[in-house]
Amino acid sequence: METAVRVLLAVLMTGVALGAQAAELRDVRLWAGPDGTRVVFDLDGTAEHTVFSLQNPDRIVIDLRGTQRGGALATQFDGKGVVQRVRSGAQEDGTLRVVLDLAAAAKPKSFALQPNDSYGFRVVVDLAAAAPATPTAPAAPPLAEKPIVVAIDAGHGGEDPGARSRRGLLEKDVALALARRLAALVSKEPGLHPALIRDGDYYVKLRDRIVRAQAAHADLFISIHANSYRDPSVRGSAVYVLSPKGASSEHALMLANRENMSDLIGGVEADHRDDQTLAVLADIFQTSAMEASHDAGGRLLESMGRINLLQKPRVQQASFVVLKSASFPSVLVETAFLTNARDERLLRDPAQHDKFARSMLDGIKGYFKSYRPLQQVAEGAGGGIQPVALSGTAAR
Repeated sequence: METAVRVLLAVLMTGVALGAQAAELRDVRLWAGPDGTRVVFDLDGTAEHTVFSLQNPDRIVIDLRGTQRGGALATQFDGKGVVQRVRSGAQEDGTLRVVLDLAAAAKPKSFALQPNDSYGFRVVVDLAAAAPATPTAPAAPPLAEKPIVVAIDAGHGGEDPGARSRRGLLEKDVALALARRLAALVSKEPGLHPALIRDGDYYVKLRDRIVRAQAAHADLFISIHANSYRDPSVRGSAVYVLSPKGASSEHALMLANRENMSDLIGGVEADHRDDQTLAVLADIFQTSAMEASHDAGGRLLESMGRINLLQKPRVQQASFVVLKSASFPSVLVETAFLTNARDERLLRDPAQHDKFARSMLDGIKGYFKSYRPLQQVAEGAGGGIQPVALSGTAAR
């Protein structure tokens, strides 16, 4: 009898201990982008998870073992993107089951993230959008001149808000508003075509931003940001290009380190392979991309200096991951400081957005007066010669 009591007490104590160690699901956040939908589970501790799909109707099931739902979290709510609704319920074994009701079938990919300065423990489930059907290429496509493509990258996005002002203005929102305004202006210029890398509140991996620009056959890449610094008196606009060796100032080094942390904050599965970066850096030394980047950056800095104080009178250098492409010149524009009261007022004002965008457009147009995409000539119908622009190359 005494032995049975001891066993029962041990079982009860084990249950209490397990209950005390159970993770709590604090929040579920959804981000919808053009490539799919991201579902983020915010937890107060680690939790093993499994993910599987169900059909008829299409659903994704996420089991979070040893997890309970936070009291403030609803049992079901509306979704975003391909997710129509999110439902959750406790299982008898202590597992919290979350069901995503889908509008269409989607392939899930999941991974766990450790805490950082912005978030605690997270489980991320990415639902890839269905790949569009590949159009059949015409047998003999006509040759035509390609417009100059300007890839416009709005920094941060989704889970990664970037810098924040004292009054709550977020860098990701400012960057997107400015990127959209610049794209609208570029689209009105004859011979220029904008390619927005991000056109919504979702996160794009740093290297994927380069890949998207390459897919758009970009001739110039501009990444738009809003700055921050511990000293609120610091203000002004700045332009950065890649430095493969080191930063041009302490602030440039700090800024590059912060921007390169975006993948960690935005939620990207860990990948310790860095062969691509080494290869890209090697290519940089074999091309004129760095020279062209300095030229474009100088012209942008000059034009922005006409509308705002310049933080530095020269183009700055730092090892930004997003600028590590040899396919086209790349610059990063810090429009103004969110941590400075005067600059923040500029970044809140839509009329100032237009001035910033027009100054960047002036720099772009000035750059392409000297650097034009090389053109290949090919014999057209009837023996005529037609020019065909090649992307990713430039010449004086």
